[in-house]
Amino acid sequence: MADEYFTLVCDDLPHDVVLTDPGARVLDVTQVVRRLTGLSLWRSKVLASQVPAMILDGVPQEDAEAAVAALCDAGAQAEVRQQPEPDFLKP
Repeated sequence: MADEYFTLVCDDLPHDVVLTDPGARVLDVTQVVRRLTGLSLWRSKVLASQVPAMILDGVPQEDAEAAVAALCDAGAQAEVRQQPEPDFLKP
């Protein structure tokens, strides 16, 4: 019996949320990072202070944009980066 392989093609490639600058209100940014990631307060503070830091990995675009908005409201600078398309999807 021949093996058949199927590739699922999604409309939306996963996105990453990258913290580029925590700003002056590091504690507020730490609280937002903690809420987004579920990490402990100490690990969230370490993550927020080591920039550039990937906060979320492989999330839908809407979730990534909401996370960036929450980080920006806390005084940080963050950006959404689209993950590259996998090689096996390229012709």
